[in-house]
Amino acid sequence: MKRELIQKKYEMARDLYAEFGVDVDKALAALQQISLSLHCWQTDDVCGFESSDGVLTGGIQTTGNYPGKARNIDEVRADIEKVKTLVPGKHRLSLHAIYGDFGGKKVDRDQIEPIHFQSWIDWAKANDMKLDFNSTSFSHPKSGNLTLSNRDKGIRDFWIEHTIRSRRIADEMGRQLGDKACHNLWIHDGSKDITVDRYYYRSLLKDSLDQIFAHKFEHVKDAVESKVFGIGLESFTVGSHEFYMGYALENKLMATLDMGHFHPTEETYDKISSLLLYSPEILLHVSRPVRWDSDHVVILNDSVQMLAQEIVWANALGRVNIGLDYFDASINRIGAYVVGIRATQKAFLQALLSPIDKLREYEAKDQLFERLALLEEMKSLPWNDVYNYFCMINNVPVAEEYITEVEAYERDITSKR
Repeated sequence: MKRELIQKKYEMARDLYAEFGVDVDKALAALQQISLSLHCWQTDDVCGFESSDGVLTGGIQTTGNYPGKARNIDEVRADIEKVKTLVPGKHRLSLHAIYGDFGGKKVDRDQIEPIHFQSWIDWAKANDMKLDFNSTSFSHPKSGNLTLSNRDKGIRDFWIEHTIRSRRIADEMGRQLGDKACHNLWIHDGSKDITVDRYYYRSLLKDSLDQIFAHKFEHVKDAVESKVFGIGLESFTVGSHEFYMGYALENKLMATLDMGHFHPTEETYDKISSLLLYSPEILLHVSRPVRWDSDHVVILNDSVQMLAQEIVWANALGRVNIGLDYFDASINRIGAYVVGIRATQKAFLQALLSPIDKLREYEAKDQLFERLALLEEMKSLPWNDVYNYFCMINNVPVAEEYITEVEAYERDITSKR
């Protein structure tokens, strides 16, 4: 699409939105400041660099076998660098503990140190990115069905040590990069069938968390993430939403809301304003569940749009840390990455372009027909012309132009792996 046409359509859209009282330039300035935390595990199906078998355990699964997944740290970084050229804005990168630069050596998870991630910190500096971090409890001989809530104190201690070390790594990332790193704690602990001692397992988990968070780190934002169930762990999850919400609020941590970690009829957006009344910040994992926590590629669906609206309309952009969390191995992984990132940005742009002042006025006056009518009209306004302009001024492909870029990268790079 020619720059002159993009510019012209943008100016027309800007003038049209102005009639609704919306400042488009202000909306774009706000969108420019939204840094999504990109998930490194989209590049390699959550395999990491500890072993070559790539077998996932702990209630999660990647489906598909599309050729060209990243096989090592250099290929993961190359893929992320390519993605950065295809999406507008400046973004973060979220790493799991299994993605350390171990130099081909076996380093067990209770032995990881900041030095194993120093090359990532250096890479982030060179690529103008900040980093976030996640402890990794799955896909390990000591994972089983229970980690921090295991009856075996030795296993609990192993994972307590791992998590403390993970938070120390996040602290070093935040210190060197000059921006606090979010550390997210998610464990798969649960049971496939009927469980009779739920209180006991949750008391063990609470005790483990108390030991973990007794260690204070200045450059970390700590978060705890709940889940309904995992594969093979369908009947009981120790770290439920109620458990972690209570723990987070009592201990002044962030609660992580993953869009795939609730019952199918629940909408994540409706939880945001409630939590923000009691917690200074929260962490989000933007995903797309299809019947269950399947981590499909994010698309511009109602759930993502409502999520963005709730955050923007609550004036909470500065209080919500937005991460992505999906891993699709059935299609081109770079393409999946870009589709999900752009869809998330589009949802936030739509929310930023809402005539929220007029909508609030209608609501306050109980003019409910008018409120609904305006909400419907906003859906068909030319927001995509604004997004195309946003891409152009960020010097990335506009509209569908990124498709050919992804195809070329596959032809020249990933197809040869």
